[in-house]
Amino acid sequence: LRRVRRLRDGFVAGTLKATDTLDERAISGRVRLLGPGQLEVDGRKISARSIILATGSRPVVPEAWQQLGGRLLTTDTLFEQENLPARIAVVGMGAIGVEMAQALARLGLEISAFGHAAGVAGLSDPKVNAVATDLLGGEFALQLGVRAELTPAQDGVRVRAGDSDLTVDAVLAALGRRPNIDDLGLETLGIALDQRGMPPVDSTTQQVGEFPVFLAGDANGQTPLLHEAADEGHIAGINACRMALSAGTPACFARRTRLAIVFAEPGIAVVGQRFRELDAASTLAGEVRFENQGRARAGQRNHGILRLYAEPQRGRLLGAEMCAPAAEHMVHLLALAIDRALTVRDLLRLPFYHPVLEEGLRSALRELAAQLPGSGESDLDSCGAFEAIGAEALD
Repeated sequence: LRRVRRLRDGFVAGTLKATDTLDERAISGRVRLLGPGQLEVDGRKISARSIILATGSRPVVPEAWQQLGGRLLTTDTLFEQENLPARIAVVGMGAIGVEMAQALARLGLEISAFGHAAGVAGLSDPKVNAVATDLLGGEFALQLGVRAELTPAQDGVRVRAGDSDLTVDAVLAALGRRPNIDDLGLETLGIALDQRGMPPVDSTTQQVGEFPVFLAGDANGQTPLLHEAADEGHIAGINACRMALSAGTPACFARRTRLAIVFAEPGIAVVGQRFRELDAASTLAGEVRFENQGRARAGQRNHGILRLYAEPQRGRLLGAEMCAPAAEHMVHLLALAIDRALTVRDLLRLPFYHPVLEEGLRSALRELAAQLPGSGESDLDSCGAFEAIGAEALD
């Protein structure tokens, strides 16, 4: 973990340099809104023509779990440990829970993982989830669809969930993250807040209602990922300046194709529309399993599944879910295809070198192509002189 801390501190130092250059314009302190254009920093009132709120997030930890004291870990505290206990329960099987449970298990720790949902890592395709669950369950004890009850024990923490009743040395809470908006004074804007205390935020402008106030990054609770936060900060910065300079209404920005990647092995990834967002009756699906895929077998990585979704008329690619080797790379290729509205046949006309894992992706594309009108077409573009050969000629 010392190496991880060194890497983290190096990354953070680069970010801090940007704020260090602000000198006296950077004011540190506890901030609270007093209304649109008004805020207070440690008792000092400040007026601003535009305000950007980027207060980040913190791990979700149920109040009752606080009694566990030092035996309760989060991703904020895990990497500060000088030594790791032998037995850890991971509660929450979203992206963070899956990554941490597998990594800790591979370090030789005894891991017991629990998830309230029936799926892992945000997967919604039952076939992909079944493969991911089976593979992860082969590395550590995994129980899904249960709620974990934690109580202090004499020699650790007692965990009761479903048919499990065990004692561990520590618990890693991986229940997601909560926006840091408590006591920020959002109610002073005079706008309705939801049950989380969150105001309405336009994802294309980052604007809160019609006010010169912008909520960006983890603080808006939309997509708590660093690259998304960077985009949102960019959008908020442009629009805050526009409003401060009375340059008109905020500019609307198209957001990038949705991506979600879980850094497990095999990788888990989702791009574009998820399975649950699609109408199964009007969507085509193609899949490949990697047990017999050549490059995967050669590299002893032949586990996993990739599922593609396309519209039935033109074959335009809509989305994909996967638990597959090199998922983090294949999902970027698919994101490009979705962003450019490419069809299944457009993708099949691209080169696939041999032997590569992407040949598995081609297999899934060919399964989709077989369901489209004109399924007998070649993967290759015609030069113009080619005429399709009928079945009679082949006879």
